[in-house]
Amino acid sequence: MSLFEMSERAQQYQSDLLDFMDSHVYPAEAVYETQMAEAGNPHFQPPILEELKAEARSRGLWNLFHPHPEWGPGLTNLEYAPLAEIMGRCPHLAPEATNCAAPDTGNMEVFTLFGSDEHKEKYLKPLLEGTIRSAFAMTEPQVASSDATNVQLSMVRDGDHYVLNGRKWFASNALHQNCKVMIVMGKTDPDAATHRQQSMMVVPIDAPGVTIMRGLTVMGYQDREGHAEIDFKDVRVPAKDVLKGEGEGFAIAQARLGPGRIHHCMRAIGMAERALELLCKRAQSRVAFGRPIADNANIRDWIAEARIEIEMIRLLTLKTAYLMDTVGNKAAQVEIAAIKVAAPNIALTIVDRAMQVHGAGGLTEDFPLAGFWAHLRTLRLADGPDEVHKRAIARQELRKYREGAR
Repeated sequence: MSLFEMSERAQQYQSDLLDFMDSHVYPAEAVYETQMAEAGNPHFQPPILEELKAEARSRGLWNLFHPHPEWGPGLTNLEYAPLAEIMGRCPHLAPEATNCAAPDTGNMEVFTLFGSDEHKEKYLKPLLEGTIRSAFAMTEPQVASSDATNVQLSMVRDGDHYVLNGRKWFASNALHQNCKVMIVMGKTDPDAATHRQQSMMVVPIDAPGVTIMRGLTVMGYQDREGHAEIDFKDVRVPAKDVLKGEGEGFAIAQARLGPGRIHHCMRAIGMAERALELLCKRAQSRVAFGRPIADNANIRDWIAEARIEIEMIRLLTLKTAYLMDTVGNKAAQVEIAAIKVAAPNIALTIVDRAMQVHGAGGLTEDFPLAGFWAHLRTLRLADGPDEVHKRAIARQELRKYREGAR
């Protein structure tokens, strides 16, 4: 048995998911675009998505991400990774259709691990049912949020409550019409040790004092779930809604982001695979200067490089998932950082070249490529920019060669 050979159960999920994509998701793309255009509202929940959700659930393709058997199928990171890749081929439909969309996936794991019984009943169960959505509010406009210790939103204890004041932005999902709750990271004790100053709290999106200021565009796109700038003014949060305990925000963030990065990277590989497929088909069907574009040496070079790079980053991501499953997230921190840098960059290059082969069409919404490009370019910043991950990798490498280390 090879290191990354999947269980029969995991292989069956892959087969079932591929069939769902072919029979329902890809055919729904044009319907989705039509319904969104007719609605004239970028945050409209199109009926086709609800139909896809019902179909996915009837097929048992629901909450596939959740590693805890009590709440989901209990797949390992390694078993789930290929499923995330398949979903990444249609990132605006497939993840939500199977209730595997970020940031809900991370939030559901946080509620599972650190939420109270009340949180599980009020928020986790409806999230697992797909009847509500959630947001994660961590990034702030006034500070370099790539350093999580910079978080400034204040959380001041007042009796049995905390009072929240500050501003967040890029709170993804906050404009989704079904969004009901946020997990918010802020500073409870500025005088504590650096990584003990932050806490995470559960805040209803309609809590008094919470004001959604605007939806932010991403490379000109207004994503359906929205990326909100949110003002918190004297928002009172019961102390019982602090997750895990005061000062545990940074630890929760680290627990949340590890699996999320596997999901992001495998979805990026899915986008790269689909972009390569579209590139090959377009290059063979279009003729320029008397011959198919595919006959040009540079195009064949791009195709070969794409296949090599996809295989390399897939193997590194699967290795990372395997290490997380077997030795834990901390032991896999270099690999987690590496895939977060490599996967979006490799996928971005492949998508860019596919756009070039498509000519002007590649810039339009007639093909998914421009949307892929915007998403992947964003991913180089989301969950930590490239530079932060490279910094972490370099520190680990240098540590090996410090005096006395060997």
